[in-house]
Amino acid sequence: MIHEVFPVGMLQCNCSVFGDEQTRQAIVVDPGDDIERVLDSVARHGLTVKAIVITHAHIDHIGGAQKLKLATGAPVYMNRNDAELQKTMDVQAAWLGVQPPEAVAIDNDAKDGGMLALGATEFHVLHTPGHTQGSISLWIPSESKLVAGDTLFRDSIGRTDLPGGDGRQILRSIHEKLLPLPEETVVIPGHGANTTIGREKQVNYFLQGL
Repeated sequence: MIHEVFPVGMLQCNCSVFGDEQTRQAIVVDPGDDIERVLDSVARHGLTVKAIVITHAHIDHIGGAQKLKLATGAPVYMNRNDAELQKTMDVQAAWLGVQPPEAVAIDNDAKDGGMLALGATEFHVLHTPGHTQGSISLWIPSESKLVAGDTLFRDSIGRTDLPGGDGRQILRSIHEKLLPLPEETVVIPGHGANTTIGREKQVNYFLQGL
C-alpha cells in the first residue's frame, strides 16, 4: 500500500494519499489546501483518485476538497452530522483571515460502520464525535493504521471549545472506538506527529483513568 502523509495549508493539516499498487486507485483524506501538492503525489505514483474523505468539516480539512473534486471527478465522503458546520465556511475563513473556499457537494454519508475498499484493503469508518458532531476516524486493519482526524493526537486530544465540540463526548468516542484497537496501531492525527494506540494509553494525560 502506498501511503504519503504531508501537511497542507496554514494550519498544517495532515493530508493522506493512499494508493493501491495493483489497481492504481487512490483515496485522499483531508485535502485541506495545497491541492497541487496532492495532485503531484497522485501523479507521481500513477494513481487515479476514487474517493475523497473528509474527517470533519473544519476549513483546514475540507478547504481544498472542491478543487480536488473538480480535478479528479472523485466523490466526496463526509459524515452528515457535520452538514451544518460545513455551511459556516465564511465564518471559519474569517477566523483565519482568509477567503472562504469554494463549497463542495458531499456525495456520500460517511456513516459509522461504513467501509471503503481500495483494492483488497478495507477502510472502516468510525464515527468519533466530540471535536465536531460529524468527526470520523478511518481504521485500516490490514495496515494497522488509524487516520484519527482531530480526535486523537500524540499526547493530546482534539479541542472541544469550537462550535459542535463536546468534551465528554470526545472522551467517550476515544474510549469506545479507538482505545479498543490493537496497541500497535499507528495513529495518523489531523496535525503533528504519528503515535500509537498503546503509547497514548500509557502517556496521554487526557486519557488517564479511561
